[in-house]
Amino acid sequence: MAVGDRKNTGRHVVALLMGISMCSYTASVPAAFAQQGSIGMPSLEPKISEDAKLMLSANQLLYNRDTEIVSAEGGVQINYAGYKMVAQKVEYNQKTGRMMASGNIELVGPDGNRMYADSLDVTDNFAEGFVNSLRIETADNTRLTAETGERVSGTQMILHKGVYTACLPCTENPEHPPFWQVKAERVVQNGETHTIRLEKARFQLLGQSLAYVPFLEVPDNTVRRKSGFLFPTFSTSQNLGFGLSVPYYYVISPSMDATITGTGYTSQGFMLEGEFRQRFENGTHILRAAGIDQAQPDLFTPNTSDAEHKARGMINSKADFQINPRWAFGWDVMVQSDNNFSRTYELRGLNQSTHTNQVYLTGLGKRNYFDMRSFYFDVQDADDTSVSEKKQAIVYPVIDYHWVSPESVAGGELSADVNFTNLSRTHEDIYNTVNGIPVQDRFRGLPGQTSRLTGELQWQRTFTDDSGLLFTPLLAARGDGLALNMDSANSFGPTFIYDGNYDDAGAAARGMVTAGLELRYPILATTNNSSHVFEPIAQLYVRPDEPLAGRLPNEDAQSFVFDATSLFDRDKFSGYDRIEGGTRANLGIRYTGTFDSGYKLSGLFGQSYQIAGQNSFARPDLVNVGAESGLETSRSDYVGMGSVTTPQGVSLTGSYRLDETDFSFRRGDASAGYQNDRFSTSLVYTHIAAQPDYGSPVPNDELQSFASLKFKEYWSVFGGVAYDLNNSSVSRQSIGLSYEDECTIFTIAYSERRDTVNETASDWSVGAKLTFRTLGDINLGYGGDEGLPN
Repeated sequence: MAVGDRKNTGRHVVALLMGISMCSYTASVPAAFAQQGSIGMPSLEPKISEDAKLMLSANQLLYNRDTEIVSAEGGVQINYAGYKMVAQKVEYNQKTGRMMASGNIELVGPDGNRMYADSLDVTDNFAEGFVNSLRIETADNTRLTAETGERVSGTQMILHKGVYTACLPCTENPEHPPFWQVKAERVVQNGETHTIRLEKARFQLLGQSLAYVPFLEVPDNTVRRKSGFLFPTFSTSQNLGFGLSVPYYYVISPSMDATITGTGYTSQGFMLEGEFRQRFENGTHILRAAGIDQAQPDLFTPNTSDAEHKARGMINSKADFQINPRWAFGWDVMVQSDNNFSRTYELRGLNQSTHTNQVYLTGLGKRNYFDMRSFYFDVQDADDTSVSEKKQAIVYPVIDYHWVSPESVAGGELSADVNFTNLSRTHEDIYNTVNGIPVQDRFRGLPGQTSRLTGELQWQRTFTDDSGLLFTPLLAARGDGLALNMDSANSFGPTFIYDGNYDDAGAAARGMVTAGLELRYPILATTNNSSHVFEPIAQLYVRPDEPLAGRLPNEDAQSFVFDATSLFDRDKFSGYDRIEGGTRANLGIRYTGTFDSGYKLSGLFGQSYQIAGQNSFARPDLVNVGAESGLETSRSDYVGMGSVTTPQGVSLTGSYRLDETDFSFRRGDASAGYQNDRFSTSLVYTHIAAQPDYGSPVPNDELQSFASLKFKEYWSVFGGVAYDLNNSSVSRQSIGLSYEDECTIFTIAYSERRDTVNETASDWSVGAKLTFRTLGDINLGYGGDEGLPN
């Protein structure tokens, strides 16, 4: 009997599964609307394994020999190769080769997609078919409905009056239209041209049509890339006006493509931007270019780069190649017509205040790494006469190598570090006033060239005695060789004076040996509902005085902050150009506490002592890196940090540096935060005392706050502010509104940045983003997400 032929019957049941393939159409509609059609309906015939088992159950199973019709009636259930179908009646006509199902059809695929229909009629060769009252629900909560669907000539699937949405229906009133939906009179997938055509498509928001496309054709899922227009983006800003960007994507070859974007600004005219991408077997290369002939440069602040240059442009090349599993090579280089074009027009990835051009080669092993880079720093500012970029060092190259012995040496770990730095500078970077306030003469960069080769070995081993005391002896040796060809710090006339006896020789060498010992004694204390760990820590480093202190260039150790995080560093300088010398001891205690109630506490407090020899932080330096750092005296300032977290969502953190004589607050920050399901906020206070000898003549005190309140089911309001306490002014502020449900996210924000020193740098922007789940994003804003919450 026909129903007993499982293989043949299974083949015909596959016809019923064609509806599952329509589920993929849910991806084609958003692709079409966003004009990014990269996915659509796959083959209409599901691929079923030859050994798949068919299970069929029904109240009645009939076979009419005269009409050659096999019928399953009443509570029909079919399970086949992961597909499940229920219907009131299923018939197969052996004469006509048609299979029909009717009555509350529900079809569930292996991926969780569900199809509902009133009736389905399909031929056994899948060439033609018809489905009535189609409704599809996917596993990711997208929905598609159509009045009818038909398969024509084995090559086309046609849906009539299709509606697509990713929004859930209203539980209180399911008849209300969803928040957004896409409607089309006809949707046609062509299996020969591999395209999906939408006819009379409309995008609706809250039941109202916002966009209408009479005809649109996009590629289906079998076409990975296809040339065409992408979704437009929008922007608005103070000096550029409203901008509309329309990108066009062009496929050149399987490994090459490009995007051409035209942007029209109401204030500055038309900007053209192009991006060419090429993929190789071992990496990628991206070439970008942009240019504009500004219509109204006088809208910018006079005498700035933006106002002085009418024709502006840039070229950027970026590449990353994986030579083999361990070695990588690449570069990122930008050239532009003036010093602020990319920043003014917020070109993605190129709008930093300083764009770092670099070429690199890296290698990573199991216990070692190699990194070689060359840098050129492109300073983007509004001053057309600025020499800030020329003051930056050109690095070619800097090489770092780190190695750890795979075998223990004398029971401990042996490691080595090598650094080579070669750089030059064309302009001196020196100053003795800041905003008209005198400060100590500082020489951040000298004209000329310098090279340094550094090698360092370190051995350490940790022992534990019976009482739990951990002690770690350490031995280190370092050597430096330098080639010097820089102008002397004392060669700039009587205006600048350097007392550090700068070395005018063409070469120099120095070395340092260190013997160290660290003691740690963790103490565990427990109660019925808490545990506490107290860990006293003591370190002693014995070494000679720093050789040639203050007599050599200082390029990579200019930035220095002494706080609890650097208390136990063997060498507290940030780079290789300075070496910490003399005998020093570091003492502190670390605490961690946890409570069964959910409270957590942590803290660290300590001080550093210069016991013997010269204090490197009190020695003269080209930039006075140790001045007023808290380490320039024999007893350092007190440093500490702590945090408290509670199960109620409250968190408190703080770090501080207190003067070692009067406990005055020298540097630090404190933050408080709270978060629950509806409200979150944070407040951060930062204080840096004046450091005239380090180039900061006035104290820096700032308050920063951010808050977000969910005032309705889907609605939130957020805002942030940064307040300069010393100048009694707001330096940054933003406020915005956000809506988010299961299918839509909308955020709009206003933000303003104000330079308290140069008022002409003030600027505002409006940023907005509208995201339709599965459709894509619509951006409206200067720089995309300016002022929007992360």
